[in-house]
Amino acid sequence: MTTIELISLVVASIALLLSVIATTVAVQLRRSIAARIAQRAAALERTAPDRRPLAAVVVNPTKVSDTSPVRAALERACRDLEWREPLWLETTAEDPGTSQARRALAAGADVVVAFGGDGTVRRVASVLAGTGTPLGLVPAGTGNLLARNLDVVTSRAAEIAPDDVEAAMRVVLSGIDRRIDVGWISVERPGATQPEPEECFLVMAGMGFDAEIMANAPEALKAKVGPAAYFVSGLQRFNGDRVRMDIVVDGVPHRRRVRTAVVGNVGRVQGGLALMPDAEVDDGYLDVLAVGPRGFVGWLDVAGRVITRRTWGDQRLAHWRGQRIDLLAEQPQEAQIDGDPIGEAVAMRVRVDEEALVVRVSNRAPRRPIIARARFTRKLRS
Repeated sequence: MTTIELISLVVASIALLLSVIATTVAVQLRRSIAARIAQRAAALERTAPDRRPLAAVVVNPTKVSDTSPVRAALERACRDLEWREPLWLETTAEDPGTSQARRALAAGADVVVAFGGDGTVRRVASVLAGTGTPLGLVPAGTGNLLARNLDVVTSRAAEIAPDDVEAAMRVVLSGIDRRIDVGWISVERPGATQPEPEECFLVMAGMGFDAEIMANAPEALKAKVGPAAYFVSGLQRFNGDRVRMDIVVDGVPHRRRVRTAVVGNVGRVQGGLALMPDAEVDDGYLDVLAVGPRGFVGWLDVAGRVITRRTWGDQRLAHWRGQRIDLLAEQPQEAQIDGDPIGEAVAMRVRVDEEALVVRVSNRAPRRPIIARARFTRKLRS
């Protein structure tokens, strides 16, 4: 081999070696860059805000004996519909829902779910009213009257099933928003010099026989037999005395001797019975029913009128509608707000806040015909 050939071989070998080294370095460099890019992307993903919507659940744990399976059902519904894991906020006897709702708003919840009975619902609603943040309903109480009147999923047995919870939660996450009226009520106690601060109500509030039923229905019996517990309580107080009461509707006084007077934002009670058939949850008015029968025959007449929806009546059963309603009793009476007994009162002063609350309902729920409000307006003018 000549010197030139040897030099050419050495140069070629060096060139090949340099090419291999360059290729290896380039591959390692690309891998390193790719790894750094992946690390930075992962870091950004970890620190970037989660843009998925958030549901906060205000739950009354006394309504559910074992929260683990129902909580798992709620989380599954959120995961399937691409929502974040829900914020879980439990109520207590001392703090039954208002501060939990405020925490939900502070956390930026897109919907605040009341998981409990009508009492839990109204406390959450008292915070959400006027904010525009929707209220979701996962019914777990005895009556669940707001959910029933809005045709939200609500099957209540002795114990709510996870399947029912998940179905209700899917309505909350995928339904539509509906604005409803909110009632505000100020109670005057016997011997007090000032009325109490206003409280929110969404269903019904009243004084007399209905409140006695609520106050004396044992919790243990309600847990076992549901709304039938109120029937048992009512039979025990069937023959009570009537009391004189002034009912002032938009400034117009009406004096009656009554067993009970009820102000309603909705019309249906347990069993789908239309206690106030003209009541609508979004018409800007409240309905008031004064019930004053005497004896068994009088109660039969009242029952017949309610069943046949003839509640525009006489001394036994009278019905008015208005935006401001005062109930002024001659003697202290048991009182209730949305089914929660609140003790004795001598007066309840009530007003309506039209369409102040947004509620998430099923997009298949029936809606009130638009002509209903026009029909009621004609009735008022007549």
